[in-house]
Amino acid sequence: MAIGILALNSTKAGILSLKAGQPTLTKPKMSEKKIVILDADTIDADRSIWSPLESLGKIEAYGNTRPEETAARIGDAWAVLTNKVPVSTHAMGHTPSLKYIGVLATGYNIVDIDAAHRLGITVTNIPGYSTDSVAQLVFALLLELTNHTGNYSQEIHAGRWERSPLFSFRISPIVELAGLTMGIYGFGTIGRRVSEISRAFGMKVITPSNKTLPEGVEHVEPEEFWRRADVISINAAFTPEQAGFVNARTLAMMKPTAYLINTARGGFVDEQALADALNSGRLAGAGIDVLNQEPPRNGSPLIGARNCVITPHVAWQSTEALRRLVEIAIANLKAFDCGRLLNVIS
Repeated sequence: MAIGILALNSTKAGILSLKAGQPTLTKPKMSEKKIVILDADTIDADRSIWSPLESLGKIEAYGNTRPEETAARIGDAWAVLTNKVPVSTHAMGHTPSLKYIGVLATGYNIVDIDAAHRLGITVTNIPGYSTDSVAQLVFALLLELTNHTGNYSQEIHAGRWERSPLFSFRISPIVELAGLTMGIYGFGTIGRRVSEISRAFGMKVITPSNKTLPEGVEHVEPEEFWRRADVISINAAFTPEQAGFVNARTLAMMKPTAYLINTARGGFVDEQALADALNSGRLAGAGIDVLNQEPPRNGSPLIGARNCVITPHVAWQSTEALRRLVEIAIANLKAFDCGRLLNVIS
């Protein structure tokens, strides 16, 4: 996979040279419209995946973009695509040609939606593309906490099994999921998929959601949710009002044998409160795919916390999910260009 940013000089064949440090320019088009991709490398360093958009305008694709570079890179663009680079009110206010922001994710907290609405900028997202991928990681994290497969593998590679006087050895108790209660916060498409897998494992499922629930899923009040669940999985869309949803008070209501899984957004969790609960033995374990700061340049209380399994925000990144993401992103922008609204937030 190519790394960095490429510039393509056109010839009869379409490409002359590749230069680092400049945006990717696709084959020249008659249209004057410009489409900017702010962090193309988060999806794929292969820029050719965006070639279906060439019919809409000139594409400038940057590997990544720092916040202070955003407005200048958008410049006179008609449309911008971004996965995790925020498009601030300031950036929108300094890019008068901008008419469209395509968020290359389901969550859209990187865009000030109210400001976009005031400025007449359409914002779209990518719903449903990673449902199975995220649900799969929920259980990958949970099963690591209950079955300790990674720890066992490390011990064996270090020679422990060879030295064992018995045919087997035990690091930690293995916990069966059957009969446990899965608490799901956020009962959208991902939450529903998690509930289906939970029931396949023989788990009971509860949720505080007021949505119409499928058979076998029980609605409970919030306090009962925290107290009854053996596992709590956060699968909701994040809003600023939900910051610190998991905090010292809610963690104190959980069983000491319970597990917390967060594959949604880091902002849901008070990281220090969770680290304190884990390190004191107040909570059995946590599986975390998202942190408050990504990457965690300034560290995180959860890194090194007891029984805390952490992955680097990869729940959405299965090969199949990324392919669906690109297809939906392209369909969203093509629909907008034709005057149709598809997956519009604002």
